[in-house]
Amino acid sequence: MVTTPDPNAVERQASPHPITKLAWYRDWVLLLAVSGVLAVDQLTKYLVRTNMRLGESWPSEGLFRLTHGTNSGSAFGLFPNQTVLLAVASVVAIGFLVYFYRAHAMPRALLRFAIGLQLGGALGNLIDRLRTGAVVDFIDVGAWPIFNLADSSIVVGMALLVGILLLGDAGSGTPAEPEDGSGDSGGP
Repeated sequence: MVTTPDPNAVERQASPHPITKLAWYRDWVLLLAVSGVLAVDQLTKYLVRTNMRLGESWPSEGLFRLTHGTNSGSAFGLFPNQTVLLAVASVVAIGFLVYFYRAHAMPRALLRFAIGLQLGGALGNLIDRLRTGAVVDFIDVGAWPIFNLADSSIVVGMALLVGILLLGDAGSGTPAEPEDGSGDSGGP
């Protein structure tokens, strides 16, 4: 029996750093980030709702406090009482993140983690908007507007994503190594 060579095998051998797409349901970095953020966000909001009155702060004074607040708008209270608009915007943002994840090869765990942080935060705030029409906020730092863990997760995820996209491999000139270590280590 004569076997014909696989034309893709030559292409895979030619590249010292193969990039493989990972199915989202097998991507433990993404799944752990999304589920971890979502679980901790919803748990902390539940604890605040059930243990603090609206407007109550603990401690009552200081730079860092837990203050039970709600926000029917977006960041910094913009667009108050626009639950439907903000829920639609959240769904669009989640859709974009899913598209971005699926459309690009994601060999780097940090990039997948950044997307997971953003997805988990967006889903956490979307759940609040759909359930009560407002997001529960409780982290009160100085003069900064009160926020929650989902907001923090989105901001940290965005900062990581921007940093990764702008800095890349910090000028190494080569693609990122795959996580499984199957990339060529160099040499003749």
